[in-house]
Amino acid sequence: MKLVGNPLARVIGAFAFAGILTLSIHMDRSNVSVAPDYPTAVVSQSSLKVIVEIPAGATGSQVGQLLFEKDITKSALAYFRAAVADPRSAHVAPGAHELNTQISARQALEQLLDPARIPNLIKIFEGGWKSEVVESMIRYGFTKSEIDTAFSKVVLPPGFTNAEGLLFPAQYSFPAGTTALDAVQAMVDRFSHEETGQQLLTATGKLTPAQLLTIASLVQAEGDTKDFDKISRVIRNRLDISMPLQLDSTVHYVKKVRGQIFLSTNSTLIKSPYNTYRKYGLPPSPIGNPGALAIAAALKPADGDWLFFITVAPGDTRFTSSNDEFLTWKALYEKNRKAGAFK
Repeated sequence: MKLVGNPLARVIGAFAFAGILTLSIHMDRSNVSVAPDYPTAVVSQSSLKVIVEIPAGATGSQVGQLLFEKDITKSALAYFRAAVADPRSAHVAPGAHELNTQISARQALEQLLDPARIPNLIKIFEGGWKSEVVESMIRYGFTKSEIDTAFSKVVLPPGFTNAEGLLFPAQYSFPAGTTALDAVQAMVDRFSHEETGQQLLTATGKLTPAQLLTIASLVQAEGDTKDFDKISRVIRNRLDISMPLQLDSTVHYVKKVRGQIFLSTNSTLIKSPYNTYRKYGLPPSPIGNPGALAIAAALKPADGDWLFFITVAPGDTRFTSSNDEFLTWKALYEKNRKAGAFK
């Protein structure tokens, strides 16, 4: 029997929930006065653009000076004044930003806050694999050797031996000179600083934090957000009665494939500790990096006696404790799949 999810839909929508790793920009609120400023400019594709590098920990006045020197704003004080008036200025990401020249200070701040204007980002989507993070880091400019060394030296929370699952989904930008180890450590630290991450790391009970994170990764991979808490309950119920999880997502993780709904019988026979068709209990570690909602569901599953769930059509996932009902729904899923409903 198979538990069917919709990984393609999750991949497409994952970035909607991603944030930017931000380093606070502290500002002295004194001496804020009227300053020369360009009028609001009409920005077009042909408008001149320049790259400005925002150092980590830069103050508002330092950012303003950088923008003035690049002829982005008419004065350093103009940006400083706009930044003091807008608390979002504390969330400007360090690193490279592509901005238009000769724009108003308010426009400059809006462009600094626009992730589309950061030319090089490390993107981790919800459910993304560590191997995909490595690929993103290579595109960012780190070498494979630097990345391997970083993952071997990164400091993980107590009780964890694998960074998989601890790389918090977000879009990351780093200032020039950042090492691969600093980048990976920032991703892990971001997980530890998030509210749901803190709740997981301090959780007590029958399941360890590492096991809860593995459940969160399964929940993330198996369903839509509206069903996360129910999927979490199915996993708990199966574990409680020593019933194999039989999750398609664990086989997809082994095969490193995405966007597939159908799982062949041969695939369920793959020899791997992550194959929950052959192995009882949880996989040895997470199968991806879950987001906050999946972590919350792992911590607090819904109430129910379900042992089975299946997506019979896009947006229609059903839960039951009856094997007969599950088999009926599975036949409907097969009919819909063959008719092209999942394409």
